[in-house]
Amino acid sequence: MRIARKEKIYELISLNEIETQQQLADLLNSSGFSVTQATVSRDIRELRLEKKVNSRGKNVYCVPAQSPAKSEYMSIMMQTVISAEPADNIIVVKTKSGCANAVAEAIDDLSRSEIVGTLAGDNTILVVVKSKDFVPEILADLRSFIPVQA
Repeated sequence: MRIARKEKIYELISLNEIETQQQLADLLNSSGFSVTQATVSRDIRELRLEKKVNSRGKNVYCVPAQSPAKSEYMSIMMQTVISAEPADNIIVVKTKSGCANAVAEAIDDLSRSEIVGTLAGDNTILVVVKSKDFVPEILADLRSFIPVQA
C-alpha cells in the first residue's frame, strides 16, 4: 500500500498544483488512500519532494530534479528489496537474487550523511551507519521501499 500511495503522490503532484500537505492528504483520501497529515508529511520527506514557485508565484510541491538513472534505481529498490534488519551500526538489506548492487547504488544515491557506505553481494547489502543512534531513522527510510506482504 505504501508503494502505491507514493506512486499516487507522484501522479497527483504532476497533475495538480499542490501547495499544502493537507491539500495532498485530501486528494489522496479522495483517491481511496486513508491518510493523515502526519503520513503525508513522512511521505513527502521520504520522497524528498521539493517546493518550487510556479508561474503564478505560488509554492507548489514537485518531484526533485533527478537523473533518469537515479529514478530507475529507486524503482529497482522498490521492486527488489525484501527486508532490512539492524545489527548494531549496520543494516543488513536482503534483495532478490542479483539485485544487491543496483539497490546499494540506490542507497548511496540517497546521499544520507549518516551512511558511511554500502557493501553489496548478490542478494545482501551491508549498510554501514556512522552511529547506531542513526540506525532507526535510516532503517525506517529503507523499509519504506519494502512492499507490504499480504
